[in-house]
Amino acid sequence: MRRPRVKREHVPHRFDDGTVRLGGEVYGIAAEITDRDGWAWDALTMMDGATRVQDIETALAERHPRLGTDGARRLVRELIGTGYVEDAAAGRPEGFTDTEIERYSRNHDYFRRVDLRPESDPWETQRRVMLSRVTVLGAGGTGSHAAWALAAVGVGTLHLVDPDRVEVSNLTRQALYTEADIGRAKAEVAAERIGAVNSSGKFTYDVRRVDTEDALRELVAGSDVFVLCADEPRNDVINKMTNRVCAELGVPWVTAGYNGPLVTVGVYGPDGPCFECVGAGEEAKLKPGWHPDLGGTGAMAPAAGISGQLIANEVVSLVTGTARTAPGFVRGINLIAPDHLVHVRHPARPECPLCSR
Repeated sequence: MRRPRVKREHVPHRFDDGTVRLGGEVYGIAAEITDRDGWAWDALTMMDGATRVQDIETALAERHPRLGTDGARRLVRELIGTGYVEDAAAGRPEGFTDTEIERYSRNHDYFRRVDLRPESDPWETQRRVMLSRVTVLGAGGTGSHAAWALAAVGVGTLHLVDPDRVEVSNLTRQALYTEADIGRAKAEVAAERIGAVNSSGKFTYDVRRVDTEDALRELVAGSDVFVLCADEPRNDVINKMTNRVCAELGVPWVTAGYNGPLVTVGVYGPDGPCFECVGAGEEAKLKPGWHPDLGGTGAMAPAAGISGQLIANEVVSLVTGTARTAPGFVRGINLIAPDHLVHVRHPARPECPLCSR
């Protein structure tokens, strides 16, 4: 890094007791530094984007003799390593057209805020999105919203699979379809619509039912992330098949859904407990012999939309490496009970053949 600058989203604030805070707690990314001698505050103040690293270290050592040259160098490097600092000397990103820079400018600003990996480059993070390959099985309520969001954010290759055709009852919550599409294959229409959202992506489709592990294996292979938005075969059969296939191939996968106002998303992958282990942990909390009734067809567009957006958010986190939580969890919200937040994580079972690989 040549000319460090504190990211504008993380401008530091110093409290009377000497504590320095970077970032805002509202975003869950604040950091606090105990700085009674004012060393960190002075270093951050000098990180204005116009001063070279070496000059900051020299000035800091001169201002604080007790810190010394070596201490100043270590402190500056540690502050740069927090991820709250960017290089103001970075020029135009290579490999991006003017149109892409304009299109993804808001993505860039988002990644600059949330990506706290040392010396990360938001444009390189966007490049990972554009090079990613994602397969979405199911283009209904959740899948249609997820497909739109993934195309909009810039996923480069997106393959959509669904056996169904558009019905009038779909139009209350499935984002990519209109009355004129009734009777057409969902996957075909969805690929067509997201192609109009982002013409630089490669969007393909397949109109078929996927209900065997061999068929799933064919879809998952070659994907960076697999997205499950299908609910057939039912009774968790499709989830368990996906769990096995993705574990075998080492591909992370994301699934989401909604039951009335309850919306949840689950993320699974090689670095965390599998779907069945997380499920077993939840079942162990229930009274013996009792299972909650999650049936019913009640659904509205807000729940479907949120479930799809949650999927897209987790997929982007996985392909960019910006995820803060390792796979193996379920989280969500209840739209009619704002204080009902879902966060489920259980350890892998010692006897699980998938997690012990």
